[in-house]
Amino acid sequence: MLANDSLAGAIDHHLLAANQTPYYHWDEIRHRSAPDHLTREDWWAVMKLARRTMARRVPLLDVRGRHFTYALPDDVLRENEFVSINTGGHISLSEEVTNPATRDRYLVSSLIEEAITSSQLEGARTEKRVATEMIRSGREPRDRSERMILNNYHAMEFVGEIRSEILTPDIICHIHRIATEGTLDTPDAAGRFQSPAVPRVGVYDNTGELLHEPPPAEQLPERMRRLCDFANGADGGGYLPGVVRAIIIHFMMGYDHPFEDGNGRTARLLFYWSMLNQGYWLTEFISISSVIKKSHAQYGRAYLFTESDESDLTYFLLFNLKVLHQAIDALNLYLERKMAEVRELRTRLRRDAGRFNTRQLALLHNALKNPGATYSVQSHRASHRVSAETARQDLIELEKHGLLEKVRVDKRFMYHPARDLNEAIKGLES
Repeated sequence: MLANDSLAGAIDHHLLAANQTPYYHWDEIRHRSAPDHLTREDWWAVMKLARRTMARRVPLLDVRGRHFTYALPDDVLRENEFVSINTGGHISLSEEVTNPATRDRYLVSSLIEEAITSSQLEGARTEKRVATEMIRSGREPRDRSERMILNNYHAMEFVGEIRSEILTPDIICHIHRIATEGTLDTPDAAGRFQSPAVPRVGVYDNTGELLHEPPPAEQLPERMRRLCDFANGADGGGYLPGVVRAIIIHFMMGYDHPFEDGNGRTARLLFYWSMLNQGYWLTEFISISSVIKKSHAQYGRAYLFTESDESDLTYFLLFNLKVLHQAIDALNLYLERKMAEVRELRTRLRRDAGRFNTRQLALLHNALKNPGATYSVQSHRASHRVSAETARQDLIELEKHGLLEKVRVDKRFMYHPARDLNEAIKGLES
């Protein structure tokens, strides 16, 4: 109840301003000072009233059978527009990721980054440097953490391949199987929804307290069917912004928690599928998990805020839209830095710039920064997604110019940067 009728003016003011004010949860309201002589309880009541007037339902249900809802306050609209333009449109730096000569280098780096950080969010304990070397070199994983990362890399590749297909429960299971094969305590649980015959797996904090109890396992087939209809736009609902749809799919996979383990990885993979499926092509070049990893606690709170406040998805939307904004900014900075590096290297190699292709220039710059690096036909092929023969010719030519040194390791050749690569490059210039 509101304190008294004299608050009517303040209430009208806050109802009108609801779209412009931050979308606070009660957990945040109770630590803030209420405006206009309102109590915190009155302030919260006014906010809730305003939100009900702009709430939109989605055809997905919580554990109580209520529809999830979301709102479109200014912060959501602003961030959604930014993400939509910068992942589906054409930005100045996107030429580097549309150019066939350079795009695969950036794509592979992004896939590796997302595979590593998404797995680290789920408990993988492998250094980024070691995991990157494993993927690029093609060596087999040495432990469970490395297997998680390599699986996730292959799952990201698969999601890119099926971007034009409709989503089905079988595809969800297949994505989960790729992501979790050989990493689960129960091996045959990979790619299989939980059965009513086994105890349901919930979400717990570090102290063992239950944070989320997912829907009963017997409901999973129907819930997954509903989720697929929603993902494919076949649910009969009204217009829904594409980015919002992808984020809701992300949320629902975590909420329904259909698998014994690996639900978080699968949720993020389905987010990528949805964004690519709806034409947000640049999403393939960003890593959301690298941003989420830096604010893991907020990620968890976004789930909890939604569940605790009448299944209001707006909290989860706001968090993930900000994650996407940061990931896009990070991509732009990365592309700017890489282009500056290539320009610098081209300047140093100005007399021979036309002699080296972009793959060779990328390798040379990496070698300048990492004198102890090792390259092989396999690693160069994987980094740039070219044939083995193209990769071999790239390396042979760099060796011919004295920029790489070849050594035999077992039955294959490996390449190291020249002992003084800077001097070798100066030698080319002179």
